[in-house]
Amino acid sequence: MYATIESRGKNLAMQTKTPPVNISICPKFHKAVELIGRRWTGAILSALLKGATRFTDIIHAVPGLSDRLLSERLKELEAEGIVQRIVHPETPVRIEYQLTEKGHKLNAVIATLTDWAAEWVDDGEACVMS
Repeated sequence: MYATIESRGKNLAMQTKTPPVNISICPKFHKAVELIGRRWTGAILSALLKGATRFTDIIHAVPGLSDRLLSERLKELEAEGIVQRIVHPETPVRIEYQLTEKGHKLNAVIATLTDWAAEWVDDGEACVMS
């Protein structure tokens, strides 16, 4: 922004400074977005919120997700306390994944993102949003 000042018949352009705006991003927000924004993580969380508990259930719920990436993402989510891995000592051993309380708190976030996607994302594919 510039202001013009008359001084002894001469126009002088003077720059006025706008006070700085605090636009720094909260580190916790940034970490959260990076965590749930990683490739496949949102879809995995959505599948878990819809009731998928077994590895194969999640793989079938998320087309294109590989075993290796699902395993990697589940370990990351477990390390963050969002997913709990439960081993049932049966024959054969049965392993289930469940959201922790912390993970269930993401339900509103996933639901809001699902609604936003239904309205604004146009990739030519229809899907059932629930």
